[in-house]
Amino acid sequence: MTAGSSFARLDGLSTVPSALRGAVIAIGNFDGCHRGHQQVFAAAQALAAQKGVPALMLTFEPHPRDVFAPKPFLHRLTYADAKARLAKAFGFDAIAIIEFSRDLASVEAGEFVRRYLVEALDVSGVVVGADFHFGKGRAGTPDFLVAQGAELGFAVEVCTMLDDGEIPVSSSRVRDALAAGDVLVANQLLGYRHFFSGTVIEGDKRGRLLGFPTANMAVPETFGLAQGVYAAKVKIGDEVFSGVSAYGKPMFDNTHPPFETFIFDLSRDLYGQTIEIALLDFIRGQMTFDGLDPLIAQMTRDAETARIITAQAAPLSELDAALGFVS
Repeated sequence: MTAGSSFARLDGLSTVPSALRGAVIAIGNFDGCHRGHQQVFAAAQALAAQKGVPALMLTFEPHPRDVFAPKPFLHRLTYADAKARLAKAFGFDAIAIIEFSRDLASVEAGEFVRRYLVEALDVSGVVVGADFHFGKGRAGTPDFLVAQGAELGFAVEVCTMLDDGEIPVSSSRVRDALAAGDVLVANQLLGYRHFFSGTVIEGDKRGRLLGFPTANMAVPETFGLAQGVYAAKVKIGDEVFSGVSAYGKPMFDNTHPPFETFIFDLSRDLYGQTIEIALLDFIRGQMTFDGLDPLIAQMTRDAETARIITAQAAPLSELDAALGFVS
């Protein structure tokens, strides 16, 4: 694609625009697009610039671990739409999302290279992480890919895993941090503030009666965020607001609770709209109170704390700013 051309999203590879053929691709599951993945992205973009071709992210949905489990169990950090948002923010020309299935997993590694990388994309280069495997029996190792590139005429780069405190940066570490309420650690591993989106649904309207009307968002059963109270940024279309969010209702029905956000200085109806939440910090874990008055007093303190945190928050990186959570 030429300079100034728009970002493209391809759902599948049945029709690849001619402008994207011959690209350098970064390929992987990329759940979280964390700082380890970002090494792969940077290498792919550098190689693409060297060759004068587009840079493309090639990824898979749903996550392979969920496909092979009896039912989805993984706390997903970035679903397809979030990956596309991130790919654009990273400066890729396009993202291609291949549906992962048991049938795809049964394709021999060599056939995968021929069908997807050569015939569909005519790649000029491929960049992967050192832990990337593909094809039947995970036989498509990085070394196998290097050999295929030499045989079929495309460059291959393999990136070593990024260490942070002598432990590799990984999606699992991010999930563990979020499950523990360690938002600052999770965001540091990601290199941007963790965000997710959902549609505003009707709740029990209890927050409105308590003086804190909330925008409620249904979350997947696999949602693994620690229950508690968070300082957050909220993106509604092109508008950005600050807010205080809560996950979990220990004093009420706490069976699969929604994620609730009291958005500061906003009073309009949001039902049915898609909003995005970026987590800035964890304020406290969930608590129970002896009556509504102490609950309201604590919610007031939480809101004041969140206002201070969100007012002082600056983007963690250029990527964080590019995602648009800046008011």
